[in-house]
Amino acid sequence: MDKRFTQYEELDLPKVAAEVLKQWEAEDTFGQSLELRKDAPPFVFYEGPPSANGLPGIHHVMARTIKDIFCRYQTQKGHRVDRKAGWDTHGLPIELGVEKELGITKEDIGKKISIEEYNAACRKAVMRYTDVWNDLTRRIGFWLDLEHPYVTYHTKYIESVWHLLKKLHDEDLLYKGYTIQPYSPAAGTGLSSHELNQPGTYKPVKDTTIVAQFKVKRDAASEFLFQDAFGDVFILAWTTTPWTLPSNCALTVGPKLEYVRVKTFNPYTHAPQTVVLAKARLNAYFNEKNKDAAFADYKQDGKNIPWTIDGEFYGHQLEGVRYEQLLPYAEPEGGGDAFKVIGGDFVTTEDGTGVVHTAPSFGADDQRVARQHNIGSLTLVDLRGRFKPEVTDFAGEYVKAEYYTAEELAAEAKKQGRDKYLSVDERIAIKLKTEGRAFKVEKYEHNYPHCWRTDKPVLYYPLDSWFVRVTAKKDRLIALNKTITWKPESTGTGRFGNWLENLQDWNLSRSRYWGIPLPIWRTADGDEELCIGSLKQLKEEIARAVKAGVMKADPYAAFVPGDMSDANYDRIDIHRPYVDDIVLVSPGGKPMRRETDLIDVWFDSGAMPYAQWHYPFENETTFKEKFPAAFIAEGVDQTRGWFYTLHAIATLTQDNVAYKTVVSNGLVLDKHGQKMSKRLGPMPCAGT
Repeated sequence: MDKRFTQYEELDLPKVAAEVLKQWEAEDTFGQSLELRKDAPPFVFYEGPPSANGLPGIHHVMARTIKDIFCRYQTQKGHRVDRKAGWDTHGLPIELGVEKELGITKEDIGKKISIEEYNAACRKAVMRYTDVWNDLTRRIGFWLDLEHPYVTYHTKYIESVWHLLKKLHDEDLLYKGYTIQPYSPAAGTGLSSHELNQPGTYKPVKDTTIVAQFKVKRDAASEFLFQDAFGDVFILAWTTTPWTLPSNCALTVGPKLEYVRVKTFNPYTHAPQTVVLAKARLNAYFNEKNKDAAFADYKQDGKNIPWTIDGEFYGHQLEGVRYEQLLPYAEPEGGGDAFKVIGGDFVTTEDGTGVVHTAPSFGADDQRVARQHNIGSLTLVDLRGRFKPEVTDFAGEYVKAEYYTAEELAAEAKKQGRDKYLSVDERIAIKLKTEGRAFKVEKYEHNYPHCWRTDKPVLYYPLDSWFVRVTAKKDRLIALNKTITWKPESTGTGRFGNWLENLQDWNLSRSRYWGIPLPIWRTADGDEELCIGSLKQLKEEIARAVKAGVMKADPYAAFVPGDMSDANYDRIDIHRPYVDDIVLVSPGGKPMRRETDLIDVWFDSGAMPYAQWHYPFENETTFKEKFPAAFIAEGVDQTRGWFYTLHAIATLTQDNVAYKTVVSNGLVLDKHGQKMSKRLGPMPCAGT
């Protein structure tokens, strides 16, 4: 037996592992593998940054094993494979964890606790489990430079991100828009489309749905609906979100679709009535065996309701017909000509009644068609997901029961005098039934989007947001993706490729506190704005503002532009609230204040190819040698996360791919077939 190798009488893997690790550390094997190949051709690998505010999970072991295999193989082939660790330190995971620890909500920040104190707590929490992560990394034999990691909250990292944002701004790829966006009341911020498409965000739910009856007003435009009518005339519209009905401002029909007028009885009040709906949807609401049955024989029991068609016409003939406001809690904001039938190209007869209840505040199509027809809007839900005081029957109540805690639900049920809480959707249904304004109420199972970090339902809400105009580069994004080697190939051509084909502009804004501030200063009227791309530029603009009397002094006087030492950069903090206090002066002499939003934390991680080297402010040669990556690897859940943001930023700022080859591994699932998550728990912790 060769004496160079240790002999073992029995297999004891933990003992062998401990001995190997001890030898690697004593001999600095990883360091030597790099030093011996310092002049060798590089094989570039990017490490996706995990968040160290939580313990590592078993799924991290699988992903890191895959990364390590490829990096070791390339090392053995003679390449130098640098492996720089990184930490993702901003965003919702940190904020929500801190809020839970402090026993506060987002609404308490700035009231019970200052922004400065809150962000200090976040900064303290972000690296809480770094030692556990580092220990796991060593124990599983994942060779990674843990001594010189990139950290997304460091000032140098943020400066590089600002440079990228300025580049986008200068090329008209960054803009502000007031649009309907997915919004998480539980997290207190808007979400991007790729966040809404993380695995598991769409969950099956059973909602109360209502076919509401909108009473038509009799005038010249609607006279043809009233000729020989049976009782009052109503237009039927279906909704899976009854909580939006108080905000209804219009009814949208398909101009070329066929509609019918039907004489029948209301199934709840049994009052005679004439209703209007799409001809193609008749069978969904009317039993064929009761067609043309004797009206005199109806027993007013909601069963075997007779009906008869009494007129046919096209949708465009309904346009301009006016109706009574369904739930008259408030008048539409900003004027406009509300409560009438309008035409829209998005109306179908696949479900519902062929008439779309249109609430411009809570739907992108609704807002678009309302603007086209000068319809006002009614935003009767606040940013926490509660009805505003104007909705007197439900004021202050959450529009989704899931926003309540179990204790709060019990208290609400007690207020209602019930053993079980009835949601606002259910009580709106009861109200409309009683008032003869409901045609059909039932439970409906469908998939509904949830916030990827809170698991609470999202709302579609009108927000002032900053967007990255990725759609302007859609063709280039698709073309460059075809040059990337995907393993498995189906992920790149299918999941990722389909995502790019249906691309939407990237909602960059986040209404939070701990994250990279959006570096845009604007005048109050929005006519002038400035995007800051470096601390040198910021210092120059502050000097102009001080000279103009807009600011008293430079709060970053200790910072020396051009000094790239860590000590110099550690002298200042450009997070909130400090950066919020900076007021600049516009070319026209007006004060400019920073747009208060932060940026999407996914932009932080997608910027790592540049920001890890503080590019372009230093390490330019290093960056050019290490861009793009030859190889990256993460779980398939990163397809519309890190993989996408890397690709989008590289395409828009470098006209290049960020990575040439990607391995997308599967996920570790729990006993229910769901992705394991340390956030949801319980799950095996790999760090123990």
